[in-house]
Amino acid sequence: MNKPQRYIAHLDLDSFFVSVAVLSDPSLKGKAVIVGGSKERGVVTTCSYEARKFGVHSAMPMKKAMQLCPHAIITNAARGEYSRYSRWVTDIIASKAPLFEKASIDEFYIDLTGMDKYFDPYQWTIDLRNKIIDETKLPISFGLASNKMVAKIATDEAKPNGYLFVQPGMEKEFLAPLPVNKFSGVGEQTFTVLKSMGIFLIGDILKKTEAELEKKLGKWGIDLYQKAQGLHFGEVHQYHEAKSISTENTFEENKTDIDFLLSELVRMTEKIAYELRKDEKLAGCIAVKIRYPDFETTSRQTTIDYTLRDDELIPVAIDLFHKLYRKGTPIRLLGVRLSELTNHAIQGSLFDDAEKKSNLYKAIDSVKDKYGKYSLQKARTVRHKK
Repeated sequence: MNKPQRYIAHLDLDSFFVSVAVLSDPSLKGKAVIVGGSKERGVVTTCSYEARKFGVHSAMPMKKAMQLCPHAIITNAARGEYSRYSRWVTDIIASKAPLFEKASIDEFYIDLTGMDKYFDPYQWTIDLRNKIIDETKLPISFGLASNKMVAKIATDEAKPNGYLFVQPGMEKEFLAPLPVNKFSGVGEQTFTVLKSMGIFLIGDILKKTEAELEKKLGKWGIDLYQKAQGLHFGEVHQYHEAKSISTENTFEENKTDIDFLLSELVRMTEKIAYELRKDEKLAGCIAVKIRYPDFETTSRQTTIDYTLRDDELIPVAIDLFHKLYRKGTPIRLLGVRLSELTNHAIQGSLFDDAEKKSNLYKAIDSVKDKYGKYSLQKARTVRHKK
């Protein structure tokens, strides 16, 4: 029995952070806009197509970006809206798609395999895109193909705010004229090696033998040969509202010391933020839980802009605690929970001092990996430990 033809759609919200910023401030429309941190120390999160024309791109130091495009408008005023819009689009897709994967805050895969018995997958995806645009006003592009890799490249070719269907059997022809660095994983070093072999376009790869590619690039050469033929076997993994990460502490004696309670709250938030980073996730919601001696249990939560950082989670946890706590009442149990988890996206954390912070957290986590979760703690958690 023949396997059904695979149909995979890849949807990507165009310049997501800029698009949200423009919706929040329509005066930015059509202008060179950069979302990110300060001119001196910040990093470009993303930028409008008007800014890209000047060579500005994501992850570029803001200082360099402003040299290339001095008239650009820098903003991150809509930062609190990113999570809300991402959830909105996710909910629309979830209401329609039989099987979908949320690859990041602004990127989705949908598996439509077998559904061609009932409808045209291409028209279905066009209708879904139209629904997202109509309801959210966000521009979104998609590629439809027989696998995830080709669908994603098709989306890139369809941007901005367009769509493209690579018919089954046409993968090789579609890929052949594209630059070889369209493949993810082809960085500057690999690109230099490929150019030395006379390989500039994806089609050039197939002019070589697998053996030649393997000799120069090892296993990666064999992988490239497969990719150039349009072959890719990655599955679409069903999206679930990811499990939460939580921790709580039942005290041996009921506690009223506010300094102790806050230090414990900070310690627990640090602990689950570390677990979040180990899972390579971002959290979009944080909750604080309090149980009193009579076993009455209350909790309060709030949505947040997706993050994995202690310094962004701790102030929110403390604020929730103060809003929830009945002042002077002893506490039996204290807990913190992170939920609405999504895959790590570099866009989620590229604001002021982003590179320094990322390096700092990597250094901290490597120490914790080696010596245990509690080997490094905030000063207040050590000072007030009882």
